[in-house]
Amino acid sequence: MNCRFCHTPLSHVFIDLFNSPASNSFLTAGQLNEPETFYPLKVYTCPTCFLVQVDEYKKSDAIFDSDYVYFSSFSTSWLAHSKQYVEAMTTRFGLNAQSQVIEVASNDGYLLQYFVEKGVPVLGIEPTANTAAAAIAKGVPSITRFFGTELAKELAAEDKQADLLLGNNVLAHVPDIVDFVAGMAIALKPTGVVTMEFPHLLQLVEHNQFDTIYHEHFSYLSFTTVRQIFAAQGLTLFDVDELPTHGGSLRIFARHTADETKPVLPAVAAMLRKEAETGLTTMAYYEGFQQRALTVKLDMLDFLTKQKRAGKTVAAYGAAAKGNTLLNYCGVKSDLIDFVVDANPAKQDKFMPASHIPVVTEAILKARQPDFVLILPWNLRDEITKQLSYIQEWGGQFLVPIPEVKVI
Repeated sequence: MNCRFCHTPLSHVFIDLFNSPASNSFLTAGQLNEPETFYPLKVYTCPTCFLVQVDEYKKSDAIFDSDYVYFSSFSTSWLAHSKQYVEAMTTRFGLNAQSQVIEVASNDGYLLQYFVEKGVPVLGIEPTANTAAAAIAKGVPSITRFFGTELAKELAAEDKQADLLLGNNVLAHVPDIVDFVAGMAIALKPTGVVTMEFPHLLQLVEHNQFDTIYHEHFSYLSFTTVRQIFAAQGLTLFDVDELPTHGGSLRIFARHTADETKPVLPAVAAMLRKEAETGLTTMAYYEGFQQRALTVKLDMLDFLTKQKRAGKTVAAYGAAAKGNTLLNYCGVKSDLIDFVVDANPAKQDKFMPASHIPVVTEAILKARQPDFVLILPWNLRDEITKQLSYIQEWGGQFLVPIPEVKVI
């Protein structure tokens, strides 16, 4: 395998989470007795550009299909984050009825709906038909396509270039990141702005977030590496924000390199310096991550088996992709975790891939009153503990797995 950006041959394994199904390939009851397809989940670090990446073991068009089960609007905190973004960008860049906002991976219209409310013209680009249909129902015009240079050229030919081109949690999801970024350069007006949000590799390593590794995430990104990828396509990063979302993310701001109307702000040099001082641009930084993941695995199994021996019950909340990575790496099945609650109807009455843990409604949690609730989307810990605070009425406790297994 060669680096998907700089083509350097890859041999340094950052972590090997072994074979598992695609993280969002939930099963129906009728599929439980059928064979499941497992794919390698081995991640490499490029010694040249430091892009951390997994090979495309499962093709993106097979992952992001019409049965895709992730709908962004089921998280209230994510909706609040999106609304704040719309307010900030509208003010900062003077967006109005003459502007064009384009979102790549617009999902169910969770964000663009707030631009629509402001009368700003929008276009969503979303490859999964079921989420795109939900966006259209909200009044968000959407194209059901994968984004890249081909679609970008079509948009440019139709005079649909963007004043603001955004993508949240999509940059890590594209197998051909070079074509994707090249497409953004084509789809952006000469004085337009690109913003992208993605989980920060530095936070992944520092906080042992190995469960955020799954087949949908082809790349694990640092600011240093993303800056190189964008520069290669004629785009300059001129600002960056650190965000608390998804366990610690970056929001980058990019413009055409030829556009001198937006100076490169001090935050860019500060972030490059922070990553360098952390050691992120040395191969030594990536050593030992496998052992840290193994510690969580052993502690998780130890905790769950102890509770089982003591006659206690453990349920989980949030049938998130990261939860499937965690459970499958740890080898946890439905004999150790009774069920997982999720608010998304597309996941309810189905079963987690490989572990076969049933996904149920919150009513089941209230009826069965488990002793412990494992929060799988730990990045939404505050939102979930507040929502489920009533478990304390029967003595229930919360459990988080990352960065270490801990009862809270």
